[in-house]
Amino acid sequence: MRNVLVVLLILISCFIFVNGSAFGAESKILNVDPVKNEITLWENIPFSEGIARGVLRYSLTMDVLQPRVKEKSPLIVFVTGGGFIMAPKNNLIQLRMALAEAGYIVASIEYRVAPLGRFPQPLEDVKTAIRWLRANAEKFNIDPERVGILGNSAGGYLSAFTGITSGSKEFDKGENLNFTSDVLCAVDMYGLSDLTVIGADFDEANQKGHASAGATEALWVLGTSTFGGNDGGVLAPENKNLIDKANPINYINEKSAPMLLMHGDADKLVSPSQTKILFEALQAKGIESERYVIPGAAHGGIYWAQDNVIKTIVEFFDKYMKK
Repeated sequence: MRNVLVVLLILISCFIFVNGSAFGAESKILNVDPVKNEITLWENIPFSEGIARGVLRYSLTMDVLQPRVKEKSPLIVFVTGGGFIMAPKNNLIQLRMALAEAGYIVASIEYRVAPLGRFPQPLEDVKTAIRWLRANAEKFNIDPERVGILGNSAGGYLSAFTGITSGSKEFDKGENLNFTSDVLCAVDMYGLSDLTVIGADFDEANQKGHASAGATEALWVLGTSTFGGNDGGVLAPENKNLIDKANPINYINEKSAPMLLMHGDADKLVSPSQTKILFEALQAKGIESERYVIPGAAHGGIYWAQDNVIKTIVEFFDKYMKK
């Protein structure tokens, strides 16, 4: 028995000698340079509620990405796209995380959509969210003097509209009216600027679809007859005044915020000329603005998740919000 124990001890000693440990190879050292801040996610925070068309109670919420830092941070409000009929605030998480890692608090918001929600209610919702965030700035460590906005598609349209109407109280309705909804700058990714020519770059069938009463842009502004809306599409002469009021390009003035516009040349849902005509109108009014065309990019998709696209957006916000 004693000989057996001696043999076992010899074998264990040999194993340790060869492998450096009774449990295998030694642990490796991983040196870390802590240059990134931690990010906290706050989900489904309510900021507005009410009754839509007298038949349906709605509650709008936001998700907030908050860098864990001591100093107050600038705020970017993200407005998702959704074809005017959806507002999924979980979109573009890579871009939102990149902005949070760059030191921005990022609030992704919901807004009312067609057919129960009609313009200008969705724009009022965006401005309500901005005022709510300013009113609750201390809770999230927000610097209320540094607020920007970002959106894609229908959200790009609302982002542009918010930036263009900064300095105006026309669309400020609801709570926290003692706070401003103005922004320092706006980013519009493949958004709409004139609802009458969304299909201008496309074929005749596409343009006809956009002119129909069933087009989502028509529901967005005109609603449905079931809920007291107007019949006809965006090109119907009797609806011209309503459509003109819903086109952000018509509101550009000397107080409009600087803007970054981006569009893919392979977009088949919103004509690339939508951001082009807005860019030209901003330039004509002397508003600081720039526009990028991304070859091969469609309406959303993989191109918009790439590093150089995200870097361009971050640098634009840095220019106006981190001076």
